[in-house]
Amino acid sequence: MLSCQLAYAQSLREICGGLAALEGTLRHLGVMDCPKTTTLSYANAHRRWRLYETLFYQTLARCQAEAAFRSKRKFRFKHKLLSFDSTLIQLCAETFDWAHYKRTKGALKLHLLLDHDGCLPCYAVLTDGKRGDIQAARQIAFAPGTLVVFDRGYSDSAWWLQLTRTHVHFLTRLWDDAGYGIVESRSVAAGSHILRDAVILLSSQQEVGPEAQRRRIEVWVEEKQDTVVFVTYHLNLAAKTIAAIYRDRWRIETFFKALKQRLKVRTFVSTTQNAVQIQIWTALIAMLVLPYLQLKSSFNWSLSNPVALLRQQLSVYSDLWTWLNNPFQSPPPLVAAQPLRLDQQFG
Repeated sequence: MLSCQLAYAQSLREICGGLAALEGTLRHLGVMDCPKTTTLSYANAHRRWRLYETLFYQTLARCQAEAAFRSKRKFRFKHKLLSFDSTLIQLCAETFDWAHYKRTKGALKLHLLLDHDGCLPCYAVLTDGKRGDIQAARQIAFAPGTLVVFDRGYSDSAWWLQLTRTHVHFLTRLWDDAGYGIVESRSVAAGSHILRDAVILLSSQQEVGPEAQRRRIEVWVEEKQDTVVFVTYHLNLAAKTIAAIYRDRWRIETFFKALKQRLKVRTFVSTTQNAVQIQIWTALIAMLVLPYLQLKSSFNWSLSNPVALLRQQLSVYSDLWTWLNNPFQSPPPLVAAQPLRLDQQFG
């Protein structure tokens, strides 16, 4: 199934046929016989997808160790920076009748937590398309000191208070009609894109007291010619840093775009719920392996380029790290064959 992702195979028959064509080059992986189409179909239907989820987290542990050693942090603060968001994976309601979403449409929703160190997906859960974003968010236990960034789809002041009480910092956008009172106004530099900086208390949490205090930062966005209002539990970071952190949340949108455009999560080679789960989890495993290769390589790879180039190298015998460090190196020149002498020809 990982070969399905990297080779972008369209069917079980194409997966098995492609592996059969590479049978000689798969011996070093211990694959002596390529699976038949019926065997792979049976495995996708009956081998539990939890196995692939476990493999995902085992791979994550190794990738995080490499990211901690090699990745360059964009911000100076010591908090672990995470982004949380979800994306909808649309399915045909007639073919995938178990994926309930709308009357004529089926869908799954992928809820994902992205670690900005190495751009690694560090938590994922698949739910039906109707599952609310905030319902999935409440199930996550964040480590104290973490800074979590999310969009307005997670506007829930009660959940924010829960994060505050567990010493988890958060950053999001404040909804437009939010009622609040100003506790303290902070000075902003003249001519800055930071328009206002204040400590506030939401009207719905006045009885809670000081632990419900939030920081409201109003920023002018030149590209949109509009203002954006952020709210955070972090009271000490500079307002410009807060704005830059939320801008860096775009990484998770880029991740979803690469996942859907470069790997097989839009069309599926099997229709059972178990098989669809397996295909998505193997795509997420691939999205761990690719940043890992980026971190290990000295070449300046983007997130999407390794997928396209690896697709052309799957059947080639070459040193992986040499190729990753210099993928466009010219092959060595051919050495012309020397004619044999008469004594060599006839012994």
